[in-house]
Amino acid sequence: MSTGLIIALIVIAAVVIIAAVMTLRARGPRQGPGLKRRFGPEYERAVARHDGDAKAAERELTERVQRHGDLRRRPLEPAQREQFEARWTAAQERFVDSPRDAVAEADRLLAEVAGARGFPDGGQYEEQLSALSVHHAHHVDGYRRVHRAAHLRAEDARDGGQGTEDMREAFVAARALFEELVKPARHDDGGHTGRPDSGRERAAANGGRKAPARGGHLPWAMNRRQAKES
Repeated sequence: MSTGLIIALIVIAAVVIIAAVMTLRARGPRQGPGLKRRFGPEYERAVARHDGDAKAAERELTERVQRHGDLRRRPLEPAQREQFEARWTAAQERFVDSPRDAVAEADRLLAEVAGARGFPDGGQYEEQLSALSVHHAHHVDGYRRVHRAAHLRAEDARDGGQGTEDMREAFVAARALFEELVKPARHDDGGHTGRPDSGRERAAANGGRKAPARGGHLPWAMNRRQAKES
């Protein structure tokens, strides 16, 4: 066998090995530990939904990534962003007097802003939620909670302040996803955690009075005492 042929075979083998390694790396995030890192709490929720069957849960999550992983998100125009933020702030303020109307508006707003960003239309709630879980896995449960609260019939809700408190907690959880969706597109892949900043906490501890918003976050205009008294 000639030296040239041997070299050619070595080169071909190297190319095959490199291609195999790259393929395995590409598949990695969709399997096991990679899915856990990508989906976080959504991974555990999927496993629970499949009665502890991790393989079935991973197949479901992998299918979500295949359907929505390449989704191209559109940036919001500044005027759109301001309008959405103003509506969210108004809904927060409305919560004190009408929590059910406020959570319904929060549900509508999340559907609208997600659609404006390029996610499936809000009329396809399950499909929109699935796509959001791929790109905002650590915050998407807030949407799920506020959607459930918005569609819960009044007679099915628990009586008294506890029912209102559940709605308040759902609204707070939904805010993290809302902030992720309305922030400028260049921050889409940033490390925002959705945790409330100290300015909002001070406002809540100060009788619900607004403090100046920092870093583009929206003020939260109610506290637990007000919610329970409403």
